[in-house]
Order: sequence, then structure tokens, then C-alpha cells
Amino acid sequence: MLLEKSSVRRLASAIALTGCLFTGVQALTLADTLPGLTIFSGVERQNQLSFRLDYGKRDMWDRYRLRIPGNKLKAKAIQFNITYPDYYTGKFDRDSIEVRVNNKALPLQQVTWDKENHSLQIYLKEPLEPGKSVELVLNNVKNPDFGGTYYFNASVLSLGDVPLPNYLGTWILSID
Repeated sequence: MLLEKSSVRRLASAIALTGCLFTGVQALTLADTLPGLTIFSGVERQNQLSFRLDYGKRDMWDRYRLRIPGNKLKAKAIQFNITYPDYYTGKFDRDSIEVRVNNKALPLQQVTWDKENHSLQIYLKEPLEPGKSVELVLNNVKNPDFGGTYYFNASVLSLGDVPLPNYLGTWILSID
């Protein structure tokens, strides 16, 4: 009888510990995405764009998957612009940036990283039709040495537009 109670307690402890581990792993996985609960960001909810960071840890190589929903693209897009704050000290690999639609990479004409003005410009070879959901994939990003919250703003230059980028929204990235 004593042996049975001890076995049941061990089994119950093992199940409880396993449940806690799975819950913790799930919480870590969800921590690097948006939309989520964002309080007092200064960015209206309809302007918050979703994203996913592979790691989201400071001073580490990472991949950013920055998403733009199709309802934000009202005209044919020829260029995407990403601006970031001056206190963001990460580094981008221009040669490994992708623009993906339906999980297929589009051909790019050029990618420019303007370090002084804190921006990335991604030029498409062919205009992108309006209404398409887009994922901007920034591979081989070196995260900043210090964690924090960084507001990355997205804008698009459309075919036939006055050459001023139109604001699409903001990704609110958190680096641990």
C-alpha cells in the first residue's frame, strides 16, 4: 500500500512538472510575435503590424519576419521602406533580405541600407499587385547589444504615386 501511494505521488509530480514545462515553452514562443497585448504603445491598434522574430535575444543573430496584410496595399507597390529608431544598433545583411508573397520570394532590384537615416529601402523588380499580403524577411540580422522596444515603421512607394512613401503601419519589436 505504501509503495502504491509513493508511485502515484511521483507520477502526479512528473505530470505536473511536464505540464509546467510545456506551458513555459509555449509562453516563450508566443512572446516574440505581434499582435498581442500592447498597452500604451502610442500606436493605434489598426496601425500595429504583426511580426515574428526567430530568437528576439540581444547581441544575437536573428531573422525578422515582418508582415503586411493585403488590406494595407491599396495600389501597385514598387518599393518598401522600413525606418527604425536611432537608438537601434542592430545590423542588417542587405544580401539576405526577401520579400515573400504566398511563401514565394519575389525578385528584388536592389536593397539599400541607409545607416545615417536609419532606414532600409527594398526595391522590387516588378510591381506587386494591390491586396497581396506580404512578408518582409530580414535574414542574418545582428540584434542590438541592449534589449528594448523598437518601433519599425513600414511605408510603401506605389506605381504612379507622387514619390512620397505612404505609411502602412508599425512593427513594435521587443528584444530581450
